[in-house]
Amino acid sequence: MPKFLIQANYTPEGTKGLLEEGASGRRAAVDQVVTGLGGTVEAMYFAFGEDDIILIVDFPDTVSMAAVSLTVKASGALHTRATPLITLDEIDEAARRQVAFRAPGA
Repeated sequence: MPKFLIQANYTPEGTKGLLEEGASGRRAAVDQVVTGLGGTVEAMYFAFGEDDIILIVDFPDTVSMAAVSLTVKASGALHTRATPLITLDEIDEAARRQVAFRAPGA
């Protein structure tokens, strides 16, 4: 199952909503969205600094992640980045594959 790192920042409106319903309310909302698409939430943390919230989620496919990303961004409550996470085994497999590539100018 594809795994993603999600980093997000609340907009002022999103922050107001967080203050009203609290962190546990947001966790419940995230769980509902992710499990509704067949995924799981591995970790969810609030932070301060560059990101307000950090999640690691599993989805059955990248289309599910894209659907969530589009819906969340359209809400205007958060600015998000989703990064696919690759396992060690997947990198080992990628390293074994032959790729025909010529660098520019070579």
